[in-house]
Amino acid sequence: MARKLFGTDGIRGRTNAGVMTAATAMKVGQAAGRHFVRGGHRHRVVIGKDTRLSGYMMESALVAGFTSVGIDVIMTGPLPTPAIALLTREMRADLGVMISASHNLFADNGIKLFGPDGFKLSDEAEGEIERLMETDIPLVPAERIGRARRIEDARGRYIHAVKQSVASEIRFDGLKVVVDCANGAAYQVAPSAIWELGADVVALGVSPNGININDGVGSTAIAALQAKVVEEGADIGIALDGDADRLIVVDEKGRAVDGDQIMALIAGRMQDRGSLRGGGIVATVMSNLGLERYLAGIGLDLVRAKVGDRYVLEAMKAGGYNVGGEQSGHMIMLDYGTTGDGTVAALRVLASLVRSGKPASELLHVFDPVPQLLKNVRYEGGKPLDNANVQAVIAEAEAALAGKGRLVIRPSGTEPVIRVMAEGDDQGQVEQVVDAICEAVHAAV
Repeated sequence: MARKLFGTDGIRGRTNAGVMTAATAMKVGQAAGRHFVRGGHRHRVVIGKDTRLSGYMMESALVAGFTSVGIDVIMTGPLPTPAIALLTREMRADLGVMISASHNLFADNGIKLFGPDGFKLSDEAEGEIERLMETDIPLVPAERIGRARRIEDARGRYIHAVKQSVASEIRFDGLKVVVDCANGAAYQVAPSAIWELGADVVALGVSPNGININDGVGSTAIAALQAKVVEEGADIGIALDGDADRLIVVDEKGRAVDGDQIMALIAGRMQDRGSLRGGGIVATVMSNLGLERYLAGIGLDLVRAKVGDRYVLEAMKAGGYNVGGEQSGHMIMLDYGTTGDGTVAALRVLASLVRSGKPASELLHVFDPVPQLLKNVRYEGGKPLDNANVQAVIAEAEAALAGKGRLVIRPSGTEPVIRVMAEGDDQGQVEQVVDAICEAVHAAV
């Protein structure tokens, strides 16, 4: 069956409107709980969240749903998405839940589900949970209702785990690092992990109040970080998003370093050490052509997947790759975790900085990106990409770029926008192509 609730990264939407309500969350808990009841053991779920005001409501509703079908609940409080994936597996839970809308502002929220192996659920599993949500789910007798408890050592467990991604001989002593946590889930753990490894940490975005997550801070709003790095004379800046599964870096001159450059750095370093598997990495259709050319130049392949870290992960597992990610900053390193982890990726970048002895501006700009432009067109309904005039303009653009660049047009999986991206060696042509398509989509909607 076609999925109605689940997008490319769980269920997401405006809180108390549409699907993202307490009633939906309770139903998700009941359906997911029933789906994962297997065998006669006492079942348990780990639930984490970011710092959104609505997290309390969604957490309570999920707890009610899970316990009503006999599942015990372990609540961690605010923690990054990858921490919930880790704890789900380490605590032998039957599933994990992260309450977060990632890089969206506070009014949105979302629900991400992990299986007992710590990996996000397949499309098929999410489809089955949706099917169950449309049925009358049987509740357990009173004596079998699940119990709920909070654990206090979750942050410490995660900090210890991410520090293990850095070789024991590596220390960050002497590095001054600005860490922007987006007033989100990593506001305690990321600065702590980097500080414990020896760095002088200047923290931004570490004062969440329920409504300031991703508001002018974090990986999607790096101006404050750029200014702070230059002001402090820091060696590097680290920006995470609201649930800390993505990373954007700023060099000591205040210049941004996106996920493509970070993947190029990590892949090259791992290839040199003989630890890169699969003969390349997995990225998405949005990654820059310059990354593909750079990797080819050092004998590595670039496999492109659909946008969404779940699809990157599927391609990694299918092809035996251990590094993958997205230009937006999701970094998946299967040697250290089961999903994107901005903090682990940051530690790997800092370790490379220490090993190289070079300033960030020399180390992190690994390749020259091809001119690339991405614009979003918001729409309220319908299917603008089915419009005949839009299709004609897209066909003209594809013909113009043939052999000289790439065109990627897709509806977002998390919000009602059409993303239009083009890249090529001619900056003017790229801009002309994108503007023409955006105008056609605007006219269609």
